[in-house]
Amino acid sequence: MSDEQGAARTRTDAGPYVHYCQEPGCRKWGGFGFAVGRVEPHWYCFEHRPATWPPAKQVA
Repeated sequence: MSDEQGAARTRTDAGPYVHYCQEPGCRKWGGFGFAVGRVEPHWYCFEHRPATWPPAKQVA
């Protein structure tokens, strides 16, 4: 079975996806992002990025 059967032939998006800072009232580009588990990632600008990032998941 080919995995190309359901693939789109052309890209519908143009250029990189732009994330904005999630701090209320801030409209700067959010270049610092993180996600814990399978949740929606959080994006912040340089000024509002967390001082300490969430700890990485420990693999046993």
